[in-house]
Amino acid sequence: MSEHQIPTDPARSTAEVATPQATRYLAQLCKHFQHRRPVSLADADGHIEFATGNCALHAETGVLRLSLDAPDNDQLHQLQDVVARHLLRFAFREDMQIVWQCA
Repeated sequence: MSEHQIPTDPARSTAEVATPQATRYLAQLCKHFQHRRPVSLADADGHIEFATGNCALHAETGVLRLSLDAPDNDQLHQLQDVVARHLLRFAFREDMQIVWQCA
């Protein structure tokens, strides 16, 4: 690293989404993106690698936990938008709320 480069910590955010279909949406998101992105899916956990960052997913009874990390805030916001849009599209029958918290 040159003396002019300042190391930066990745930008991170999380969301706990209340839904009775947490496992279903986790699998649906992972399967949707696996054709274009590296994805892992095992039981109640998933991971999607995007060009702008990563999304880790964990399903529990009544809750889908999302954890995002990206190199900077701009890419984090872009990643939040992509994940939220797809999840809301899959969950169109629910009145789902996704509130991102800085981690």
